[in-house]
Amino acid sequence: MATQPIRSFAWSAVLVLALASAAFAGQARAAVAAGKESAAQKQRQLIGVLKSDAAPGEKGLACKQLAIYGTKDAVPALAALLSNPDLSSWARIALEAIPGSAPDAALRKAMGELQGRLLVATINSIGVRRDAKAVTGLGGKLGDPDMAVVSSAAVALGRIGGSKAAQMLEQALTGGPDVARPAVAQGCILCAERFLLKGQTAQAGKLYDAVRSAAVPKQRILEATRGAILARKSGGIPLLIEQLHSPDKAFLGIGLRTARELPGLAATEALAAELNRCSPDRQALILLAIADRSDAAAAATVLQAARAGSGKVRLAAVGALERRMDKGSLPVLLEAAASDDADVAQLAIGVLTRLPGNDVEIYLLDRLPQTSGRTRQALIELAGRRRVEPALPVIVGFAADANPGVRSAAVQTIGILGDEKHAAALVQLLPSAQSAKDRADIEAALIGIGGRSGARSAPSLLPLARSGDAALRITALHVLASAGGPEALGAVKAAIDDRDESVRDEAVRTLSTWPNNWPEDGGVAEPLLALIRNSQKTSYQVLGLRGYLQYVQGDKQLKDDAKVGKVKDVVPLIKRPEEQRLALGVVGNIPTAQALELLVAFTSEPAIADDACAAVVKLAGDKASGLPKEKRQQALQAVVEKSSSDETKQKAKEALKAIQ
Repeated sequence: MATQPIRSFAWSAVLVLALASAAFAGQARAAVAAGKESAAQKQRQLIGVLKSDAAPGEKGLACKQLAIYGTKDAVPALAALLSNPDLSSWARIALEAIPGSAPDAALRKAMGELQGRLLVATINSIGVRRDAKAVTGLGGKLGDPDMAVVSSAAVALGRIGGSKAAQMLEQALTGGPDVARPAVAQGCILCAERFLLKGQTAQAGKLYDAVRSAAVPKQRILEATRGAILARKSGGIPLLIEQLHSPDKAFLGIGLRTARELPGLAATEALAAELNRCSPDRQALILLAIADRSDAAAAATVLQAARAGSGKVRLAAVGALERRMDKGSLPVLLEAAASDDADVAQLAIGVLTRLPGNDVEIYLLDRLPQTSGRTRQALIELAGRRRVEPALPVIVGFAADANPGVRSAAVQTIGILGDEKHAAALVQLLPSAQSAKDRADIEAALIGIGGRSGARSAPSLLPLARSGDAALRITALHVLASAGGPEALGAVKAAIDDRDESVRDEAVRTLSTWPNNWPEDGGVAEPLLALIRNSQKTSYQVLGLRGYLQYVQGDKQLKDDAKVGKVKDVVPLIKRPEEQRLALGVVGNIPTAQALELLVAFTSEPAIADDACAAVVKLAGDKASGLPKEKRQQALQAVVEKSSSDETKQKAKEALKAIQ
């Protein structure tokens, strides 16, 4: 029952501290800035707060400030609070920070007087300060009936370290209660790490081995195993190799971690030897560990695996070269990029693509003219990925290479990097293309150039439209559409009357999807209208109508009223519900009275009446549309009268009510 007030006070103290801290900190900063008080004066003021009847929150804040301003003079006042359940933690914050031996003496004294959680906390502070004079007292706590005290004492001894602490911990590890053994093992490992940092490897190894042979949690054994390997230096290699062969993934993991830490050429050589002894999965893991080592032998091992490894090992090595890249790795990566193994080749190309700096470009430009086959193909692909434009003159020459892979890579890279000048070279190649794939590659490259260069590339592409080969004339339609502009549009219009039906069909399809890349492309409206009005083929009329509506909707040069007018002009020519719905889609988003009138007219078309009614409700029901109130009311009333959808009717009625 006595604990509840303390808990409540703790919460209120937090609030008090938070509020007081801001005010107090602001005052302190102002005072220091003005030079009104020295550090000694500040300390005296804070000590006075601790000795006064101030609220706990104020005293806690004073403790916090004494971590900055406090000296040995503040220790007695702080030590007096160590037995206070509400202020002990605040006092220890300051005592842990104050330099000199006075805080240590105060904490040792409190360790002999306190019990329970206050004792545990005090022992923790002794561990933080690494007070060597507290070792004897801490050793006595290893036999305390309170296991929390035993655990904190063991950890504190580990933090302090030294031969005496090590002896106490080792004895407790074998002779103490089972329940305390995990914490004692932690103390042993901490103590061993202190030995290791000081170069006392024999003492460290002894403690690590003691933990490894004790009945302690697996995590402690793993930590001790790592330490035992490092403490033995090159003599720990057999133990390291043992972990790498362990069937237990946790011990394998600690072995791989330690393989990155254990210094020396002997360790690198031993790890390299294991590449030929382990399973492929483990070989790759070991290779990655070797790659993270810093010596020259490790680099040589990774390069060799990247050049001649198999399966996952080679993949791991190639990936590792990205992390430890130097100029000497470039030939190896290029060799991997030219590999018959698609996975290795793509990974190597990716690594070469991502590497920073200019070394790759310099190497590429130097090697490209001298290569052939898959190596040439890899360099060409790399030039495209890294946007190495100076390589283009050489690459254009490879577009007619005898090797199909080289030809394909060259054409694709020209499509990525080239402009209208390179388009002309590709157009010349197209009639003599050696395969359907070659033609497809060239067409794709020309489309890429046309999309980037726009109408500038049209003169280079027009010769295709005059070819005697119908297939090339069809290709011309595709690439001209990517370029856009009046010249390209004129060539496509002319193709509508081509002597070959397949060309005519493709010309109509191309015209109906003209991309509107340029303001001049508005000229597509006239031939599309001609298709709608004059064509004898229904399919041409349909495509023309769809293209025309698409043009009207997408043309940013047309104002709203002009768009509605153009749709009205073709309404009498629309025969199918599919195109009527397209017209609805164009008009339904135009907030004008003309558009609303046309939508209402569409409500009389049986096939699309419900769609038209829904469009009317959307437009007329929008208060922000700016449409006249009377027009909106008339349109909504028409929906109420004509719609067969109860839901649409209800929405129209609600909109009418909102208007009224």
